[in-house]
Amino acid sequence: MPTTRSLLFMALAFVALLLWQAWEQDYGPMPPPAATTTAVPAAAPSADVPAATTSNAPATAPVAPETTTATTASAPTITVTTDVLRLRIDTRGGSIVRADLLDYPVDPSEKNVPVRLFDEAAATYYVAQSGLVSDTGSAPDHEALFHADKTEYSLAPGAVTLEVPLTWSDATGLKVTKVYIFKRGSYLIDARENIVNSGSVAWSGNAYRQLQRVAPPPATGFNNPERYAFVGAAWYSPEHKFNKLPFDKFAKEPLSGRFAGGWTAMLQHYFFSAWIPDKTETDTYASAVVQAANGAPHYLVRTLSPAITVEPGQSRSVDAHLYVGPTLLSQLDAIAAAGIAQNLALTADYGWLTPIAQPMHWILLQLHALVRNWGLAIILLVLLIKLVMFKASEAQFRSAAKMKKLAPRLQALKERYGDDKQKLSAATMELYQKEKINPLGGCLPTLIQIPVFFALYYVLLESVELRQAPFFGWIQNLSAPDPYYILPIINMAVMAGTTLFTPPSPGMDPTQQRMMKFMPIAFSVLFFMFPAGLVLYYAVNGGLGLLQQWVINHRMRTAEAKAAR
Repeated sequence: MPTTRSLLFMALAFVALLLWQAWEQDYGPMPPPAATTTAVPAAAPSADVPAATTSNAPATAPVAPETTTATTASAPTITVTTDVLRLRIDTRGGSIVRADLLDYPVDPSEKNVPVRLFDEAAATYYVAQSGLVSDTGSAPDHEALFHADKTEYSLAPGAVTLEVPLTWSDATGLKVTKVYIFKRGSYLIDARENIVNSGSVAWSGNAYRQLQRVAPPPATGFNNPERYAFVGAAWYSPEHKFNKLPFDKFAKEPLSGRFAGGWTAMLQHYFFSAWIPDKTETDTYASAVVQAANGAPHYLVRTLSPAITVEPGQSRSVDAHLYVGPTLLSQLDAIAAAGIAQNLALTADYGWLTPIAQPMHWILLQLHALVRNWGLAIILLVLLIKLVMFKASEAQFRSAAKMKKLAPRLQALKERYGDDKQKLSAATMELYQKEKINPLGGCLPTLIQIPVFFALYYVLLESVELRQAPFFGWIQNLSAPDPYYILPIINMAVMAGTTLFTPPSPGMDPTQQRMMKFMPIAFSVLFFMFPAGLVLYYAVNGGLGLLQQWVINHRMRTAEAKAAR
């Protein structure tokens, strides 16, 4: 009964995975909840400006104050619109305080309401900040007031780039121009600070870039994909590779280090932001928790550049990049190919199945490029896997058929040796060797299918390309459960057919046989809560497996009939 056992084993393993994830969400350590306040701009925490380190010593992470009462006067804002982004830049600090992703609606039924990644509202505070600090003179940090020539910037039709400059100057002759450069079709923003020293004294300081946000409230609902997605900070270095930092670990396991070629990020389901320093800089990386005036904890990750010195009459530019958008493989691979940042694709969090999920994701992308439909791409993926596994599956079914023929002889051995398990085991293995049967021969296809099944689950859960992706008819979102439960019912019918047409394993008593027939159908109820794309994969896989089993059994019966003549 290999097919039924495979279905049952995968269902049991999947239930264990879901129960573990649910337990982690319900009973694991949770980040402090965000303050439930009205949607007004949050006051900037007073401890979120790093100290200058012109001696190149590692910066000390700021300590969260017990209370913060500082307030920041409002300043003019700038609206920037490209073909994929709509941003709000606060002239106080030149911080990006709002980011709408125009190609990604919150809900398919509301196409004009885009996902908002950055937001200055206190309850959902999430911003990108940057600035300069100096221990010898003035410097424009993210609380300094900048000047902009316009309040609205738009990417013109046919234009490839858009530049948004903001300027700051002081009485000593220091002038800083912060320039954001946007490119058509790209979520990667070039951020440059041009420092001009027209004074009589050398200026020394550091450039910093940081992401700061409140922890969102935990998602609820057993079948809500947001519930199982990682939300928190992440960072990458060539030496330590990719690391995640949950909000509840900020105080216990803070980020602290100096390295080049890295980046810091804030992750959430499908979307993320990341500051990417110049890859030649050996920056100081840190994380911290600071407290806003309203009492809400703010979590930040930061990079601090090495010391910068600008002599009188000289100028210097400091470059970085900011990614604000989806975990879109095409964009992240292009960033890596350009030598800007490596391994941003790891922000699509497939967990321990990344080595399997990433190639599967790539194959799905290629199949989608052929058929232009994610549902059809999933079906083609099943066909490919079935073709690769056909010989192994054939061996599995042949092994099961031979085991069935041995059933009377195995039963005779049980009656002969009774309760002497050692002799029964030895006699059974001798019989297997004599008949050239490998009792584990049917395990390989099942063992291969299990990680593939789980990997596809994570691909459907985490890959933004499949977010709200339609199939046809009533299925308009393959990453969400089937709204009318038609696919789960089809899958239940396939599992029932597989159970009914698969003969019981030899040696099973009637109770075990009833259990093996009932359990797969009972577990199929779980698929009512799974993403439609996963149910589609499982139903097609089960249907093809049933057809394959019939074909192989038919061939074996035909061969036996010919041999008997």
